[in-house]
Amino acid sequence: MTTRIGLISDVHSSPEPLAQALEIFREEQVDEIICAGDIAGYYDTLLPTIELLAESNCKAIVGNHDQSYLEKERPQDDPSIRAYLQNLPQFLDLEIEQKRLFVVHANPPCEQHGGIKLLDQQGAIKDDRKIEWAEALSELDYDVLIVGHTHQVYAEQLGKVLVVNPGSSVFNHSCMILSLPDMSLETFALGEREIVKCWNFSMLYS
Repeated sequence: MTTRIGLISDVHSSPEPLAQALEIFREEQVDEIICAGDIAGYYDTLLPTIELLAESNCKAIVGNHDQSYLEKERPQDDPSIRAYLQNLPQFLDLEIEQKRLFVVHANPPCEQHGGIKLLDQQGAIKDDRKIEWAEALSELDYDVLIVGHTHQVYAEQLGKVLVVNPGSSVFNHSCMILSLPDMSLETFALGEREIVKCWNFSMLYS
C-alpha cells in the first residue's frame, strides 16, 4: 500500500496559493496533508487561510509567526483565529507505512527560529551545510524530517534521515507530495509561477 502526503509550509496568511496547493492535492488524491507552520504572518487574510486548512483536515504545527500572533492582544480579530492557532502542536511525531516522520517548523527538537538552511541564494546545495546538519541530526531516530521556516525548497538525505522542506507556498510558489513507504517526492509549482528554491526579503532590495 502507498500513502501520499501533501506537504506545505509558510503559507503566511495567503489563501490563494494555499488553495492552489490544496487543489493539486485533491487532483493527486493525497491521503494526508501536513503544514510545517507559519500559517500567520505578513498579510491580513489569516481567517480565510485558516478556514482552508481546517476544511482540508490539514495536520498543521505552530511556527514563529503563529507564536508572535498569539503573544499580542487582538480584540478586533475573529476569536476563531486565536482558538485555531492555540491548538496547534509544536511538532508532529507520526508513523505511516512503517516509516517514522517528525515535523517541526525550524529544526528539532521544537525550534521556531534558526532552521535548516542547505541552499545558497541561487538555490544550489551547499555541501558544508549538508555535512554540518548530517552531524547535528545523527541522533534523530526518524526516517523523514519535515521542516519549514527557511523559505528553501529541498529534499536531501542527511545521514539516515531524509530532510524535506516543501518551501513557502506564497514566496517559493511550491508544494510537495511525499509517497510512503518508498519516500519518493514530487514538487509542484503554484500559480503558474516558477519555483524559487531560496527566497528571503533581501531579494526585494537586490
